[in-house]
Amino acid sequence: MVISSSLFRTVSSVYSRLTSGLNYGQDAVLLIMRLYWGWQFFQTGKGKLANFERTVEFFTGLNIPFPTVNAAMAGTAECLGGLLLLLGLCSRIVSLQLMVVMVVAYLTADAEAVSHIFSNPDEFTSASPFLFLLTAIIVAVFGAGRISFDEVLRRYFSAQKHDELNGAVSHSADAHTLSTAKNL
Repeated sequence: MVISSSLFRTVSSVYSRLTSGLNYGQDAVLLIMRLYWGWQFFQTGKGKLANFERTVEFFTGLNIPFPTVNAAMAGTAECLGGLLLLLGLCSRIVSLQLMVVMVVAYLTADAEAVSHIFSNPDEFTSASPFLFLLTAIIVAVFGAGRISFDEVLRRYFSAQKHDELNGAVSHSADAHTLSTAKNL
């Protein structure tokens, strides 16, 4: 019993140190993903907008309704969304938008890969939207990480809220002191 308890504490300690170290790397991994795939989204969107007529023709060939509007929306979402991902600004909201764009890309340009998602998963995961979609999902779920403008804004607004709460408490204490002084 003593041996198993000691073994359990040792395994628990090793596991705790391992997960702590891996948690430390989470922000670096999110930063690398955002930088790389943010740039890729930006380049893809910029390409759609720079070659707008060709993009509209491609969307028309895929039978996407309102191809001109959708080409403009997809190109703008990818271009601006990519820049915002690079900065880590409004990352979760942008990622949701990019997820929609990538799902539409899958359903239109890679519909066959989607239809074989279970019978041939390699076809699904090797389709061009897959890593874009995966990155958007990861950033939407985990956020941009601590190395981002989202984190800077979170800290700023948290400090503002803290200051407001302290000001309200201080103001309340001052009001109480004043009313007590008037009663004397």
